Amino acid sequence: MASAPVPQADSRFWWFWERFTSLHTGLYMLSGGRVGGRFGDAEIALVESVGRKSGKHRTHPLICRDDGADLTIVASKGGVDRHPAWYLNLMASPETTVWWRGKQRRMRAREAAGDERERLWERMVEVYPDYAAYQRRTERRIPVLVLEPLQGAAAGRG
Repeated sequence: MASAPVPQADSRFWWFWERFTSLHTGLYMLSGGRVGGRFGDAEIALVESVGRKSGKHRTHPLICRDDGADLTIVASKGGVDRHPAWYLNLMASPETTVWWRGKQRRMRAREAAGDERERLWERMVEVYPDYAAYQRRTERRIPVLVLEPLQGAAAGRG
């Protein structure tokens, strides 16, 4: 399946996308991830960010892949030329709540670099090949983030 270009500045597209994301998040939460927990071969996690300007908590359905106890996510925004706001917010305030596989976890986000970034990027492209097309579409280097469990955080709340 070929990746369709994501509009860089089409406000109608992003208006629709925000509503779709809200619906996706709601269905995921109501079903414990049974609805909205997969996108093709890829798993979806809900990742919360806190607005660095607004202070508002927002939840984002994101493709993820486990790497031991960690989760990997990609800040692609469909290959547009600016980073997604959730990425900027996680970099400013890295402690987050993640819902994945029916459980809520407290985690800390950090950006992968060097060999780790390359290894994780390849793993993410395996589960969602469109990431490679997104990278070709933009001049920015798409960030790969690692979500690490916080020590002592309750991992089994559902």
